[in-house]
Amino acid sequence: MTQLLKIVIKSLEDDKGQDILVIDLDGKATFATHMVIVSGTSQRQIVAMASHLKEKMKKFGLSEVPIEGKNGSDWILIDGGDIVIHLFRPEIREFYSLEKMWNTDMLRSSEANH
Repeated sequence: MTQLLKIVIKSLEDDKGQDILVIDLDGKATFATHMVIVSGTSQRQIVAMASHLKEKMKKFGLSEVPIEGKNGSDWILIDGGDIVIHLFRPEIREFYSLEKMWNTDMLRSSEANH
């Protein structure tokens, strides 16, 4: 696991993100090596998680951390270069089912990475 991925997972855990899921994209996608999917209980929580992630990723050394959907959305996307992070409210996450778009053998819970 990369140092940046560890920082992302720790930040989400610290912010009480729920059902953190890491999808290994290595060799399966060209846009990133990992995708992280997490649920938050409210729009306020996912916006806070996104803000904290952006701060920590910039401290790590990323000069740009684009965020989409931060203004009143139930789904926020963060482009962390090699890591793409999706923050959802639970019902929106279930509706889009990004996990089902990827083969289950690529899925790992964050607990397995500690």
